Amino acid sequence: MDAQPSPARRAALAFIFVTVLIDVLSFGLIIPVLPRLVKQLSGGDLEHAAYWVGLFSMVFAAVQFLSSPIQGALSDRFGRRPVILISCLGLGLDFVFMALAPSLAWLMVGRIISAIASASFTTANAYIADVTPPEQRGKAFGMIGAAFGLGFIIGPVIGGQLSDVSLRAPFWCAACLSLINFCYGAFVLPESLSPEKRAKRFDWSQTRPFASLSMIRRYPQITDLIVIVLLAASTHYVYQSTFVLYGDVRYGWGPKGVSYVLAVVGVLSVIVNALLVGRMIKRFGEQRAMTIGLACGVIGFAIYGAAAKPWMFWLGLPISALWAVSQPAAQALMTREVGPDAQGRLQGAIMSLVSLIGVVAPMTYAGTFGFFIGKSAPVHLPGAAFFLAAIVLSVAWMIAVRHARRHAAAAEPATA
Repeated sequence: MDAQPSPARRAALAFIFVTVLIDVLSFGLIIPVLPRLVKQLSGGDLEHAAYWVGLFSMVFAAVQFLSSPIQGALSDRFGRRPVILISCLGLGLDFVFMALAPSLAWLMVGRIISAIASASFTTANAYIADVTPPEQRGKAFGMIGAAFGLGFIIGPVIGGQLSDVSLRAPFWCAACLSLINFCYGAFVLPESLSPEKRAKRFDWSQTRPFASLSMIRRYPQITDLIVIVLLAASTHYVYQSTFVLYGDVRYGWGPKGVSYVLAVVGVLSVIVNALLVGRMIKRFGEQRAMTIGLACGVIGFAIYGAAAKPWMFWLGLPISALWAVSQPAAQALMTREVGPDAQGRLQGAIMSLVSLIGVVAPMTYAGTFGFFIGKSAPVHLPGAAFFLAAIVLSVAWMIAVRHARRHAAAAEPATA
């Protein structure tokens, strides 16, 4: 296979990058205003608003858990293009719906629809596996990670500015971006999965939420990798569930201080994903790049938890940023073990399990943080949640080391 991608493939990858970027940007736009809109619709009751915001997060993750396998199976049977385009269209119309929502109940309906439509990330990953040679998939998945980082840098900033106009303005902006993305894709995006490589039929039994577990059992060679991805995904929730409160309790950071840190995290994420992932995978191989990335994540979380001064926390940022190498490396390794007709179901199974973790992990880290800053704690330890994340990620690192050794042992006879 040619080392250099064809113009058609480059255009397709560019569209997938833009699709993910716009999806993340759209969600980033509403991050600063959604809690305020919830508070407004709940009559200004802060306690009531906090309950609804937490409920929104849990429902969003639960719906993604249900819908991701369905989208993956649909894309395996009917192709990636129609699923991606319908998701873009659905997301755009849903943001219009949310912009007009007159009550919390209607806003909840909008969040449910957006969770279904945002499952297009599943199909986007399958699309990349279709059009990218195995040796280049790690780099391509890294570009998707860069799109995530870039979207979460730009989106909240623009959303915060638009909130001065109206709390509904960011939703209208997100709707425009998603609908423009749909129109662009309708003319540009080619199909990546040829008819002869598609699944012969749509099997509803493979779309049940826990059918993802049966699919994993069908491919035991990727079990370690899926466990690594899930453990790593669970630790991501320590940021959104505790970081703002942690920065306030330990360092006295207000909203501006927190926003500066998040901006730097996003910039570092883009740099690592866009510039370093491909180089590190090429230099060390996917197995070693994965273990190196996980080790950096463990060290970064440990620094965050132990940082008594703000400058110590800042010191951990560039180290923790290298953790981003592990995810695309693991994704690339998994795609090598599954045929073209099952890539969508694989990505759907992974996304479904990640979403299931998203129902539980935020409360786990938030509860750990709350307990260790409370009066009943045996020791005052604000960084306890980050230490817990370091422990969880260290388990993922040990599994990665074991998997690398097994892979090396299996390769020796073949090489001989």
